[in-house]
Amino acid sequence: MRMPAAFITHPDCLKHEMGSYHPERPARLSAIEDQLIASGVGQYLARYEAPLATDEQLARVHPLEYVRAIRDAAPSHGTVHLDPDTAMNPHSLQAALRAAGAGVLAVDLIFQNQARTAFCAVRPPGHHACRARPMGFCIFNNVAIAARHALQAHGLERVAIIDFDVHHGNGTEDIFEGDPHVLMVSTFQHPFYPYSGTEDPAANMVNVPLAAGAGAREFREAVREAWLPALDDFSPELILFSAGFDAHVEDDMAMLRLTDGDYAWVTAQLKEVAERHARGRMVSMLEGGYALSALGRSVVQHLRVLAGLA
Repeated sequence: MRMPAAFITHPDCLKHEMGSYHPERPARLSAIEDQLIASGVGQYLARYEAPLATDEQLARVHPLEYVRAIRDAAPSHGTVHLDPDTAMNPHSLQAALRAAGAGVLAVDLIFQNQARTAFCAVRPPGHHACRARPMGFCIFNNVAIAARHALQAHGLERVAIIDFDVHHGNGTEDIFEGDPHVLMVSTFQHPFYPYSGTEDPAANMVNVPLAAGAGAREFREAVREAWLPALDDFSPELILFSAGFDAHVEDDMAMLRLTDGDYAWVTAQLKEVAERHARGRMVSMLEGGYALSALGRSVVQHLRVLAGLA
């Protein structure tokens, strides 16, 4: 019998607010939920609530001094800015711990044979969070915490991270640069925030910068010519997605021109890699995506493939 895809989220992730005009807002998760209902895909998912990540799980990626500093910075009222783009309200610490804990749970579900794939609809996102620095809406690096959990708690040797967010995952690169157990492949708009990823990346980083205005042709060429050969050579035992949907043509946060169908296509390409090398095991963590309708539709396309519905 086919195992259902896991869908992991938590109400705490809706309580994290960084200001009424901030693009990384609770409505992003609501837009995903609305599209799951409208598309009918939601009925095929096994839902789970994200647990709180433990200090032990966080410390595999972030120094405990950093974790303590984030706890100390969390306000009891009002808003505190960690950097110009990243703020915490009284609920943000819980949301960040749930976002990190979602990836841990997803990995556990897969290796306990309760799911083959999982999507974590959580916020704040994570791929800009460096070892000891919050950045770009991100507090803890959720995908890195999931990867280290797979390596250390489940004894894996090779984990691949796929990052198709429109912004380079500089935090993930900072954490795993030179680590032979992790291969990261990514596309991102360049030059663009955070203005990284193109200067002598380590051998385990396959970064493909895309110019403003690039669309399906350039993106698919990068996947075919750069990502897929590197992934087959690496032979990952688990594939993790940093799934940002802000390269969508409707998203005015950036200037790439992907469509809903491109997210279905790239997920299908990576699913074939997962079937060849990783027994189909895939975990996806939500990163960016700020045009609400495009975000919800694109996540549904991504999930259709993850759940074996397409």
